[in-house]
Amino acid sequence: MALADSTCSPLDNPELRLSCFVNKALVNVGGDLAKLVPGRVSTEVDARLAYDTHGIIRRVHDLLRLYDEIAVPPERLLFKIPSTWQGIEASRLLESEGIQTHLTFVYSFAQAAAAAQAGASVIQIFVGRVRDWARNHSGDPEIEAAIQRGEDPGLALVTKAYNYIHKYGHKSKLMAAAVRNKQDIFSLLGVDYIIAPLKVLQSLKESITSPDEKYSYDRRLSPQSAARYDFTAEELTKWDQLSLASAMGPASVELLAAGLDGYVNQAKRVEELLDKIWPPPNV
Repeated sequence: MALADSTCSPLDNPELRLSCFVNKALVNVGGDLAKLVPGRVSTEVDARLAYDTHGIIRRVHDLLRLYDEIAVPPERLLFKIPSTWQGIEASRLLESEGIQTHLTFVYSFAQAAAAAQAGASVIQIFVGRVRDWARNHSGDPEIEAAIQRGEDPGLALVTKAYNYIHKYGHKSKLMAAAVRNKQDIFSLLGVDYIIAPLKVLQSLKESITSPDEKYSYDRRLSPQSAARYDFTAEELTKWDQLSLASAMGPASVELLAAGLDGYVNQAKRVEELLDKIWPPPNV
């Protein structure tokens, strides 16, 4: 459907034409999803723009215009942006326009706090990826501190970020992703949003615990527990580009770079596939 779009086809520049087709394809998929789900649909912003604040903003405005053409209102939409400093700054500016953003690839407290200060609607932390890094590497102060406290570093990061957001009244909602097992879910009960893989949902469903017990687990995260959490003066800083860069340890630096590479590769694959079938026979 995107390749048959009459606004993209006349563009002479092949790169611009391809970008136009990709945007249209993303919006076509997002529009279909908006018919299927009652909540918000998240649309990914090209990761190649991760270090270009104004490029991200322009792309989001382009996507919004396309959504408007198919009558999907802005309140049904989130725009998924990588948590580089430039991405966080783009989120701040977009949120000031009333456009909802979803910051992803958050692997450190500094990123989460900066995203909350920017007013991002959703902040996504990958629990399992932080844990995997900790199993295979060392030298990250934030992760080492969690391990010394006897905590899982991925779960500890979500807990700390949740408590920061809720203790200080930020509007952001925290999303835990890359949960790997039932225990992760039990440890994060109360978090705003959670992405649970099908196999984890299945293992919960097949649990032989009685219904009374199954649904009586204690809430681990709540505004009340957040109010009791203590932060250091360094953690309560007003984050800027310099302080964020110095506070991000090797884990968040490496994981952010790996996540961006993965997203860029996926974007290129989509472009290659569209390029192979352009022009379609009926255009």
